[in-house]
Amino acid sequence: MSHRLDPDDIRPYCPYYATAMDTLSRRWAATVLRALLGGATRFSDIAAAIPGMTDKLLSQRLKDLEADGLIERHVGSTTPVRVDYRLTEKGAALGAVLLDLNRWALEWITLPATPLDGQG
Repeated sequence: MSHRLDPDDIRPYCPYYATAMDTLSRRWAATVLRALLGGATRFSDIAAAIPGMTDKLLSQRLKDLEADGLIERHVGSTTPVRVDYRLTEKGAALGAVLLDLNRWALEWITLPATPLDGQG
């Protein structure tokens, strides 16, 4: 379902935007989606790609994003069982938006200095 917005009729509040931001603003949600932009990925690959995120929170976020229809969970028929996560069409449509946000962040965000900065 598509909802068209007349660019000359931008109002301060849009319920579609608010709902999308509620989904993406959950802690680590957008970061997990960005990690999946390269294709199907296993839980351990996603966990390794996102330093500081606990396995428990990653598991919850994957469940949330699956319930939102943004990712799919595929269980292989191999032994041991292989579980892969991949973006749905709906999730992949966010790819360009997430990468644009990443480009913006690279240009405009300054990270705080850490003790290891300049030592590598």
